[in-house]
Amino acid sequence: MLITTGTVHGGTIKVDAKSLPEGTIVTVLASEGDETFELLPQEEAKLLAAIAEAERGETASASHVLEQIRRS
Repeated sequence: MLITTGTVHGGTIKVDAKSLPEGTIVTVLASEGDETFELLPQEEAKLLAAIAEAERGETASASHVLEQIRRS
């Protein structure tokens, strides 16, 4: 699974062409305005640790995650 960001221009989502192969099927999540959320300190620490893992390339495949969800 790859994660990237994009910007809407004239009704089309533009992403860095190098980040996704041609023909990739994507799911789009869009924020609705000035949404915010609050985390407890321990939740923020977990989130920051997960972001750091992803930035280091320490990720799990979508099929592995879905299999874990099915088992729970």
